[in-house]
Amino acid sequence: GQGVVAEEVERARTTERDDVGRINLVVEPVHRDGGVADGKTTGSRDWKKRTAQKKSPLLLNQIEATMVFEGSKAFVLGQAGPNYPAPIAAIEAMQKSATLSRDEALKIETEGFVRVARGPVAHSLVSIFLGDQYLKKTAKKLSKDAVPVQTAAVLGAGIMGGGVAYQSASKGIPIYMKDIAPKAIDLGLNEAAKIMDKQVSRGKMKPAKMAETMGRIRPALSYGDFNQIDFAVEAVVENEKVKKSVLAELEKAVRPGTILSSNTSTISITRLAEALQAPENFVGMHFFNPVHRMPLVEVIRGKKSSAKAVATAVAYATAMGKTPIVVNDCPGFLVNRVLFPYFAGFTGLVRDGVDFQRIDKVMEKFGWPMGPAYLLDVVGIDTGHHANEVMGTEFPDRMKASGPTAIDQMYAAKRFGQKNGLGFYKYTPDKKGPPKKEVDPAVYDLLKLQPKGGESVTDQEIIERMMLPMIFECSRCLEEKIVESPVEVDLGLIYGLGFPPFRGGALRYADSVGLKTLVTLGEKYKSLGKLYEPTAQVRDLAARNEGFYGKGANS
Repeated sequence: GQGVVAEEVERARTTERDDVGRINLVVEPVHRDGGVADGKTTGSRDWKKRTAQKKSPLLLNQIEATMVFEGSKAFVLGQAGPNYPAPIAAIEAMQKSATLSRDEALKIETEGFVRVARGPVAHSLVSIFLGDQYLKKTAKKLSKDAVPVQTAAVLGAGIMGGGVAYQSASKGIPIYMKDIAPKAIDLGLNEAAKIMDKQVSRGKMKPAKMAETMGRIRPALSYGDFNQIDFAVEAVVENEKVKKSVLAELEKAVRPGTILSSNTSTISITRLAEALQAPENFVGMHFFNPVHRMPLVEVIRGKKSSAKAVATAVAYATAMGKTPIVVNDCPGFLVNRVLFPYFAGFTGLVRDGVDFQRIDKVMEKFGWPMGPAYLLDVVGIDTGHHANEVMGTEFPDRMKASGPTAIDQMYAAKRFGQKNGLGFYKYTPDKKGPPKKEVDPAVYDLLKLQPKGGESVTDQEIIERMMLPMIFECSRCLEEKIVESPVEVDLGLIYGLGFPPFRGGALRYADSVGLKTLVTLGEKYKSLGKLYEPTAQVRDLAARNEGFYGKGANS
């Protein structure tokens, strides 16, 4: 009914305003067949009545209003969670305004908007948006000297290789997927097909598009056609000796000038480059699993990586729909380097008798998508154990444990997490989604823990002991110029680890707590070791009453 006038009127010819501010439209009425009528419009609408209706309170009684608004709040809260106030504030504004006129309702809406817009969550989310724009501009600038990637290759056709192949092919860039074993090729192809099957079943992709994308993935058991590629991603097992051997073979198979990269999470790019004749054509390219969902790609600049190699990796990552952040070479690069101090905080708490389930719940309430024990299960305890050993060897002053940790104990018991169904939790397959997580009492015996143990440690202390090592390691990365800015640190953690976006990143969170407070907390936990020692940068900023983002950042 509300569209009748729009359907009957082809255009408004003139607009006239009378002396009391009412708007009158003089129109040429048209027939539905497009012809102009000879007289005035045959129908009319009482626009004054319609305007008054729009300005009036909603025609809902008390019971109806309660059902509508309270039901909506419960549903939206379930979707948005407790850390994002805007959706609930919007419903509350509607609820308060339901019995008021439009002008009165607008005042309530304005008050609600101002309250939310001035809050810390809005500040954090706006900072993420602006940071994302900064990263895009930086990537564009870095890509100027890039070699156009028309055809790519990925070596290692497991879950990671299949994910990389899908991501490249889905963005229109053909890619060879090579492995030495036909079963591995099948695994990689199945991984790509599984990703697209879900999209097709949800109506987000048409079968023809899926077939087209699969056609761009070219399985290979040899280097036969590798002289056609412009860029290669090595994604074989996380073993330095194996990677060096594969990279040396790959370099001989491609034409001179082809850019090579390694998808490694901890191994030095500078050391891997020792296996190559042209190390200037080599960079790191660290994807995060699952590749199709995680936005971040760390592009690692080795000591001999050329600007052209870095530019090409950045351009290729961007073409794949990812957000690249350029990181200078160091063990663990950015994301894993700051993640393992966080895990060290976790294993320290478990060592002190705190129930790992409680730690998970506290950190999930803090905003992480999953707690540290659950995250280790998802990553793989074996993967975490290996990376933890690497980080301990590279940073012995603060990351080498003095004795067996909870991760070591789980690894020794062959509890590798979701991949074999047993980790900190036990898992049962679920056809509808990820494996179902269940409590396993055997873990408490293994770790010599009491359920609900460590009650003398408060929830706030759990947060402090988890977050301080991560924040201080982020600061060290800035001090050592591993990354250029706090923006890259924060966006790297949000896009690569799922750090709570409403907190704006680890360094935004640090600023909100206040660096003077962090220095005080460092003193409180001094006995826990160097991981809890504030960096010179943190102390200096605290002394000047500044934050990582400058003056006025502390609150």
